[in-house]
Amino acid sequence: MHCIFCSDDQTEVVETRTAEDGHTVRRRRECTKCLKRFTTYERVEQLPIVVVKRDRRRERFDRNKLSDGIIKSTGKTTITLDQVGEIVKNVEMDLKQEETTEIESKKIGELVAKYLKNLDKIAYIRFASVFKRFVDVEDFEKELKKLL
Repeated sequence: MHCIFCSDDQTEVVETRTAEDGHTVRRRRECTKCLKRFTTYERVEQLPIVVVKRDRRRERFDRNKLSDGIIKSTGKTTITLDQVGEIVKNVEMDLKQEETTEIESKKIGELVAKYLKNLDKIAYIRFASVFKRFVDVEDFEKELKKLL
């Protein structure tokens, strides 16, 4: 690590601790030449999650887009914005546990549906009607029977 003051490449780590977010290491360093101290942060570089759409297009996973979709389908239900945020966080954590960084959009929909099903049945049905592309009343009826 080069000193930010004199550019010398001989620095020592004086202190190491985990930053507030719990995913970053904060290091206090001291230059052996000019004796000035500075702080560096170290974090694991995450590979981006790529969503494979139904038409086989690929796009980068977007938390905001997922959140907006959930909010749209849960309007006028008991689901709060905090719960939506929790669902998005849980879905993202689940996706990061997958063996691949390319995830089918269907998988994301299934995860959202699973979390909604546990929170609010109406919100689940509204989401499922779009996600599963219900065409007629019979599709709703089949899904309701599964719930009951």
